[in-house]
Amino acid sequence: MVSNTIDAGMMAKLFLAGAKNLESKKEWINELNVFPVPDGDTGTNMTLTIMSAAREVVSLHDMGDIDMQSLCKAISSGSLRGARGNSGVILSQLFRGFTKGVKEYDEITIPVLATAFEKAVETAYKAVMKPKEGTILTVAKGAAMKARELADSGTEDMADFMAQVIAHADEVLEQTPEMLPVLKQAGVVDSGGQGLMQVLKGAYDAFLGKEIDLTLNEAGMSHSGVKPVGGSLEAQANADIKFGYCTEFIIMLNKVFNIKAEMDFKAYLESIGDSIVVVADEDVVKVHVHTNDPGLAIQKALKYGALSNMKIDNMRLEHQEKLFKMSQKEAQAAKNQPEEPQPRKDVGFIAVSVGEGINEIFKGLGVDYMIEGGQTMNPSTEDMLNAIDQVNADHIFILPNNKNIILAANQAQSLVKDKKIIVIPTKTVPQGITAIINYVPDLSVDENAETMTAEIKRVSTGQVTYAVRDTSIDGKEIKQGDFMGIGDSGILSVGTAISEVTLNMIDEMMSDEMELISIYYGSEITEEDAGNLRAKVEEKYPDCDIELQYGGQPIYYYIVSGE
Repeated sequence: MVSNTIDAGMMAKLFLAGAKNLESKKEWINELNVFPVPDGDTGTNMTLTIMSAAREVVSLHDMGDIDMQSLCKAISSGSLRGARGNSGVILSQLFRGFTKGVKEYDEITIPVLATAFEKAVETAYKAVMKPKEGTILTVAKGAAMKARELADSGTEDMADFMAQVIAHADEVLEQTPEMLPVLKQAGVVDSGGQGLMQVLKGAYDAFLGKEIDLTLNEAGMSHSGVKPVGGSLEAQANADIKFGYCTEFIIMLNKVFNIKAEMDFKAYLESIGDSIVVVADEDVVKVHVHTNDPGLAIQKALKYGALSNMKIDNMRLEHQEKLFKMSQKEAQAAKNQPEEPQPRKDVGFIAVSVGEGINEIFKGLGVDYMIEGGQTMNPSTEDMLNAIDQVNADHIFILPNNKNIILAANQAQSLVKDKKIIVIPTKTVPQGITAIINYVPDLSVDENAETMTAEIKRVSTGQVTYAVRDTSIDGKEIKQGDFMGIGDSGILSVGTAISEVTLNMIDEMMSDEMELISIYYGSEITEEDAGNLRAKVEEKYPDCDIELQYGGQPIYYYIVSGE
């Protein structure tokens, strides 16, 4: 029989079920990224955030009976320290507010739950400097408002209460494209909001008594959620990938695909693989499955219609490549660690960076500690705290160098008491370089913070990468595999040649005040090709100083700044 109250044991079960459901849908959520870039990471960030808290909850469970106070502390502390990216930080703040609302109760009733939802929303909104509607915040607020409405009406049926809250939040999520034009352009709902819905839906399924595997896959995971390097590499190399091919495609339906057909198709996919996502929408069905025989999935799908957007990746091969890169990171990490305790100093610097060349540039400018990360893997709050521990200084400047890392840096700042942490809100690597160049030792920390923050506003940044799917955005038609030049506020150029796209991007970035153009070429660009690009830029803009440097960054062929 379903209860109308929730005790600590049940709350732990609901939380773990929500975490597991989010984890199973993370790749689907990643694909909701507005820009079709190869580093859509909302699902990954939210999953790593909640899994950090889930590990804390499981460790409590292993110790015996759970009380609400200990459970709430585990959820709040674990998610705060493990938070990654803006979506992960906001999720951690939702948990923080929610746990404040329930921690004093041995049993949670509907009125208590409604108040906790409101506290969650209040806490999350306060954490964001300029909250935007049409995001995870809006979805959370919609859920809280419905919860309050139902609680005030006197409803006592917890299952019905949850169902109605989730249904209303789903309606709010569907409206997010009307609130944010960029979502409407891309034809997607907000990815953070969708992630939150998966947490709520997983918890609801557990409340109804559905059988859910609540065990966590700890293999190769550190407490920060990052795959550790070093001694675990051998174990990872020997790890067995049960299903070797990540298979994705879209079915253009030519026959009725009703609920029964959908269930039959899912059942078939489950018989040949795992990690299954089937999303039906009128005349198309999006399919994702891990299997050892993609042909079987394709043959079955062809019975329902024609296929498009087919993509098959060999995960075993990717696994080996990832291990190789991790071994390289191990060597780099060793370089970051101080060989012996450093004497205490007044000011130190931490920068987030990726790419051997960019790392060397920051170190040459006086950065004490490099955090490996950026677009493809956002560092967690705990990664920031560990870096802060390594820098023996009274005042520490943090350069996040990515707009999706600033909130995690701010969260780390709020947790440190023995050092003054100053977060300079650098959104790109060039902004970070400009910030530290403008640091003046003779000025006070506050004066430097003001100057550095002002100077980064003068920097324009463009980055060239490739499209992972077809889309139409910023007035441009983009095909999968096209190269894109992405500026500070949108896509500036699209084409099929890297050099041409980069030149067009620079054209769009140019202004009459621009005097310096800096070009950082990535790991996949040869020195000769980069030199040829520089020559073309010098010819086109003879009045500007052109700097070319090796960045070594992955995924982004060129990073260009203009000042």
